[in-house]
Amino acid sequence: MHNHILIATDGSELSIRGVDYGLELARQLQARVTIVTATERWSVLDMAEKARRGSNNPVEDYDRIVKHHVGDLLTKMAEKAAAAKIPCETVHVADTLPAEAIVETAKSRGCDLIVMSSHGRRGIDRLLLGSQTARVLAMTTLPVVVYR
Repeated sequence: MHNHILIATDGSELSIRGVDYGLELARQLQARVTIVTATERWSVLDMAEKARRGSNNPVEDYDRIVKHHVGDLLTKMAEKAAAAKIPCETVHVADTLPAEAIVETAKSRGCDLIVMSSHGRRGIDRLLLGSQTARVLAMTTLPVVVYR
């Protein structure tokens, strides 16, 4: 049925539970997984504020923090997959919107299912914060399992 599952995570508690769900699904289906996380490009306003507060190179600082966070996150996710004996690759897509990274990674890696989490925001919160899940659903033709 499904042979290659893309599991998206941002490192939040909910998305980690979504990874666990995706790994269990992969185990049941005997599928391999690709776990992806994306980081957006740094904000000019944030970098200006960091420079104002004394950072000599805020972009370099941002890149260092992202690299450390993403490295830790993907290492932990790969360890979860290995403990469950599920073949797994990890991918970090930098400087892009998460929905675009998820859809493009699923396409380029030949995945046939996407598993991701959603906070299920409604009303004004959804309008103000946007929904990466809704964007993925709109951008892909693949089936998407949404963990909530």
